[in-house]
Amino acid sequence: MEKTLTKQESSVFKSELKSLPRNRGNLIFYADSSEVNPIDAKDDYDYINMNKGEQKKQSMRGFNEEYNNIVDYIVKITRQIWKEKDIGLIYDTYSTGVSIHKGLVNSHGINEVISGTLQTLHAFPDRKGLGWSVVWSGNDEDGFFTSHRGRSVATNTGDSYYGPATGKKVMFRTTADCLIHSNKIYEEWLVMDTYHLVQQLGFDPVEVAKKVAIGTQKLAPTMSFGLPETAETGLPPKLFIPASNEFEIGDFMLELFNKVWERRSINFVKKFYEEKAVVHYVCNRDLVGVNEIQGMFLSLFASVPNAKLVLERITCNRRESDLDWDVAVRWRLQGIHEGTGYFGAPSGKPIDIFGVNHFKIRNAKISEEWMLFDGMEVLRQIYLPDTEEKQGSESSQAEDGNFTGVS
Repeated sequence: MEKTLTKQESSVFKSELKSLPRNRGNLIFYADSSEVNPIDAKDDYDYINMNKGEQKKQSMRGFNEEYNNIVDYIVKITRQIWKEKDIGLIYDTYSTGVSIHKGLVNSHGINEVISGTLQTLHAFPDRKGLGWSVVWSGNDEDGFFTSHRGRSVATNTGDSYYGPATGKKVMFRTTADCLIHSNKIYEEWLVMDTYHLVQQLGFDPVEVAKKVAIGTQKLAPTMSFGLPETAETGLPPKLFIPASNEFEIGDFMLELFNKVWERRSINFVKKFYEEKAVVHYVCNRDLVGVNEIQGMFLSLFASVPNAKLVLERITCNRRESDLDWDVAVRWRLQGIHEGTGYFGAPSGKPIDIFGVNHFKIRNAKISEEWMLFDGMEVLRQIYLPDTEEKQGSESSQAEDGNFTGVS
C-alpha cells in the first residue's frame, strides 16, 4: 500500500522536490499534479461535489468561471454532455473547425461532433462513464493538453453503425487526447476498444470491418507506404542512451519505448516493470506479471515484425515524489502486416496501429498500465478493397460520408 503522508511530512517533502524539467520540443511535456485535483479513485459525482476548500485553482483566463482547473474542465464537460445529455454544450466547448482523429479516419467541424454524439446516444442512451484519469500539461496562455481515459457501460437499445439493436449490455474503454484553448477543444485524438464493443454486441468483427472498409475507402484510403519504410531497409533503430544514471521520467519513457518497442528487446520488460505489474490490455484483458506482459508484446509485434514506431507525444505528471509519475503516451506502429500474430494471418497490407497508453509509475518502475488501440481500425485497413475490388464496388456504393461509429 502507498504511504499517506501527514500534512507536516507532505510540506517538508514538497520543499525537497526538484523543479520540473523543461519540455522537450514537441515530444515530452511536464506538469505537476499538485496544481490540480487528480481524479484518482473518485467518480465524477464525488469529484464535482468535493468541498470548496479542497478545490485547486489554476489560472483559467478565457474559460468559463465554473472551471477551477483544466482537469475540472474535462470532468465537468464530459459529464454534462454524456451523462446529462447536454448536447448543446458542445457548441460552447468545441471550436467550429475542430479536427477529430480516429486512427487514420479524420473528421472536421463541430457538426460532426454533434452528429457522432447523437448517434452514439441513440444506440446507447444509458451510457455512463466510469474509471477516470486525466493527464495534463500547459497553461491558459499557450493552451492546455489533456489525455483522459475512462470506461463506459451501456445498453444497446438503438440501432448503431455496426448493426441493429441487440439489447445487450456492453463495457468499452476510451482515451481522448485534447488540445484546448479559451474554453474550446480545437483538436482531439480518440481511441476506443471498438473490437471489444463489436464482440460484445454479438457481431463478427471481420464482417463489420469489411463493411466499414468499403464505406471509408475514399475517406481513408490505403496508405502508400510499404517495405522501404520498414526496418527491412537494413537500418536498425538507434540505441537510446539516457543522459544520466539518475532517474528522469522523460529519459525513462524514451528508453522504454526504444528498448522494448523499437528494438524488440523483450527481456528489458524486467527493467521497466515491477515484478507483479498489471497491464490493462484491449478486450478487457488484464495481464499480470512480467511473463504475461512479455507475451503480449511478442504477440503484438509478431503481426508487424518490421514496423516503425512513431512517438507523437509523452505527457508526464509528477505525483508525490520525483520517482512517482502518471504518464500518457500517444504512439503509432506503422508497417506491413506480414506476420502471424495478434491480427491473425498476414495480409501483406500496410497498417497503422494507433494507440494511447497511460502509465502509473511508482518508485521509478511501472506498477500499472492502461494500453489502448482500436483493433477494428486495424482490421478496417486490412480489409480495405484492392484496386480491382474498388472498381467493382464503386458503382454499388454511395459516396463516403463521415465515419462516426461510436464516439
